[in-house]
Amino acid sequence: MNRPQPGILNPVSEHCRYLELNRRAGSNPSETLQQLASADLPPTCVIGLGSDLVFQFGRPIDGLHPFPDLSNNNCSVPSTQADLWCAIGASEPGETLHRGRALEALFATDFERVQLIDGFKYKEGRDLTGYVDGTENPEGDAALKAAVVTASGPELDGSSFVAVQKWLHDLDHFESLDALHRDHIIGRRISDNEELDDAPASAHVKRTAQESFDPEAFVVRRSLPWSDATGNGLMFIAYGNTLSAFEVQMRRMIGTDDGIVDGLFQFSRPVSGGYYWCPPVTDGKLNLSALGL
Repeated sequence: MNRPQPGILNPVSEHCRYLELNRRAGSNPSETLQQLASADLPPTCVIGLGSDLVFQFGRPIDGLHPFPDLSNNNCSVPSTQADLWCAIGASEPGETLHRGRALEALFATDFERVQLIDGFKYKEGRDLTGYVDGTENPEGDAALKAAVVTASGPELDGSSFVAVQKWLHDLDHFESLDALHRDHIIGRRISDNEELDDAPASAHVKRTAQESFDPEAFVVRRSLPWSDATGNGLMFIAYGNTLSAFEVQMRRMIGTDDGIVDGLFQFSRPVSGGYYWCPPVTDGKLNLSALGL
């Protein structure tokens, strides 16, 4: 029986290495992916395939497409679509390093790495701003319903889609704002995480209230902060049974419908964006039968 990759619904690891890879020109990735499918998948690891890679097998996945350029109202939301995405979680960074090295060695013949980001848990699940991240995440059966494909046939049931963005924060600017202004950007009080009834329409929680869309746009977020020599921010990871839930939220954030831009853009911006299909797991191994493998 197909199941979702366990890293999708398991609690977020303390540390996670994110890899993005592109197929080498002229390579045939079939053998590499078959080797991947024959390996035991660690319970904290998630693998996602981009639409261009899937296209190579002549068997498109319904609902999978490249990340679009969603820029609007002076908000840049770039597409940096890759062919392969991996999230490698562990309890400490040395383990993410070694597990990542092992995966890169497996992929080396047919793929080259284009991005590596190390994420980490901060204060039991807070963004680097200090605000709790993912408060409205569905849980239990609701998370399973939101994140996992069902009733689509034996090759697709148990799979998932993921939207991946690297957000770059300007923490100096954010911390220069008074406390009320910061709370109004997020739409919650930092002291107790309570939602503010009097927050402006631009508040993040109001722009992305998942139940306010028609149909409702629930996703399962598994985001983590990141920090390196280039800056710091949030690796935004959102799993869904379709990509549309993320996309309608993103379009509302940049004010496509009503011109109101999400308050997050006052101090943060996405610098990457990719969509991936996360194959299901059968008996602990990736099931790539949808690609004919």
